[in-house]
Amino acid sequence: MEQKEKELQLQTRAYTVEEIATILHIGRSSAYTLVKKGCFKSVRIGTAIPISRKSFDEWLDQFDL
Repeated sequence: MEQKEKELQLQTRAYTVEEIATILHIGRSSAYTLVKKGCFKSVRIGTAIPISRKSFDEWLDQFDL
């Protein structure tokens, strides 16, 4: 990954569903289920579903992992 891509990734305010799945070590369909349940803030933009990084991090922090 190039330096610019790494910097952009650090600055982004949203995760993708695939990133959520990777972070949680779950499958994509399970990650989509969490999005559909409204566990964290997300918005559909065309086919993309960006997930609020802040909302996801707060949701994950409640589990004391």
